[in-house]
Amino acid sequence: MWRLCEKDVSSTPRCTSRLHEHLLAHLVCPGRHTVSGLITTFGKQFRDWSADYALYAKDRVNEEVIFTQVRKEVEALTAESRPLCVALDDTILRKTGKTIPGAAWRKDPQGPPFNLNLVWAQRRIQLSAAVADENSEVRMIPIRFLDASTPRKPAKTALPEQVELYRECMKQRNLNTLASQALHRLQQERAGENGKTAPALHVVVDGSYTNKKILRHLPENTTLIGRIRKDAKLSAKPDTQAVRGRRRIYGNDLPTPEQIRQDPDIPWITVRVRASGKWRDFEVKTLSPVRWRAAGEMDLRLMIIRPSGYRLRKGARRLYTKPAYLICTDPDLPLQDLLQEYVWRWDIEVNHRDEKTILGVGQAQVRNKNSVENIPAMAVAAYAMLHVAAIKAYGPGGKPAVIPEAKWRKPGKKQRPSTQDLINELRRELWAAAIRPDILSDFMNTARGHTKSFKSEPNLCSTLFAATA
Repeated sequence: MWRLCEKDVSSTPRCTSRLHEHLLAHLVCPGRHTVSGLITTFGKQFRDWSADYALYAKDRVNEEVIFTQVRKEVEALTAESRPLCVALDDTILRKTGKTIPGAAWRKDPQGPPFNLNLVWAQRRIQLSAAVADENSEVRMIPIRFLDASTPRKPAKTALPEQVELYRECMKQRNLNTLASQALHRLQQERAGENGKTAPALHVVVDGSYTNKKILRHLPENTTLIGRIRKDAKLSAKPDTQAVRGRRRIYGNDLPTPEQIRQDPDIPWITVRVRASGKWRDFEVKTLSPVRWRAAGEMDLRLMIIRPSGYRLRKGARRLYTKPAYLICTDPDLPLQDLLQEYVWRWDIEVNHRDEKTILGVGQAQVRNKNSVENIPAMAVAAYAMLHVAAIKAYGPGGKPAVIPEAKWRKPGKKQRPSTQDLINELRRELWAAAIRPDILSDFMNTARGHTKSFKSEPNLCSTLFAATA
């Protein structure tokens, strides 16, 4: 995949070669994923490092070329009968420097629900495409990682022109505006490649993107699945139009989604989908077609997912999850496909966690505007190429079996390889020859007869090849 896009990924062949090293270093770097950490991974800490920083500071990389190639590979792995399913969400990258471009006070998503916490962070928008196998086991692959930072608020003594410019920039940097632009750009690219119209696209979002700005500006041939409030005001589709007067868009008012959930006269329907490695039965209620003022004249389907019961431990009191209220802009979409794609959306949250905790997205200590945007995007691109390569090498859900799993892992429980498993295998392929391959067969069992030793002796193979996230 890298060979397919390396001609256009950077300005010169030398920059392309350097970027190739950085992408690989993002995956195997054992320390913090700063630029100096990437340089050290390839043993170039005793050379001039200015070119490595200039690669990003002077904007010599083209991240769109890499992500476009990743998206093409994802579409090639997706069945032709299934539309491209994309999850869209935003995330923050925490920072400490007060002069870093794009950093501002953001709401802490990990804060408690009863108290609003603020953190100093940058903001990004990510699009992840689904690659599913015949059993509907999915892996979300990032295909876009866009900067969504906002301009710095002017001082109280600023001129009126500066204040007006700031307000206009804030409108343009709104999350919904940037998300809508990203979806339109994606469909325009696909339409240009197809030669006619853009192929079908399904977008799965949470409640923050299910609003008027997104719904009324969807690209061509795009279906949106998103959450709505339980007290949303819905209307029926008007049956007949008046002979005189303005054409009716909304019919009679319908009960709220919460009232529909509690209505015993509306039956529950069982829908079977794949979730958490198992086929599970969900009970849902659905109503179609409905109208919502945020969507205008668009016909929608409402789906209500019944709360599922669970126990924290055996014999404990039965607890329940919260109900979910969904709308879909395609009323004819089968219920199983609608619910399955919404369940897939959770994997973008896994993307965010792996990118930050394993690949160290946001750890680079840079203050150049271009570097602030390019370095995190390249780390996410390396993450995407890793998973695409793994799917092509081992198949969807397949995993390498060279390194033995730890004793505490249950063989039948884990359905797919984690990001750390793939990184461990990549490290083994790169470094095993330099650490005597003959000791890899039993490096996990190095117990000795004596119980005490003069000094501890860490096992290098276990440290590099069997690290756990």
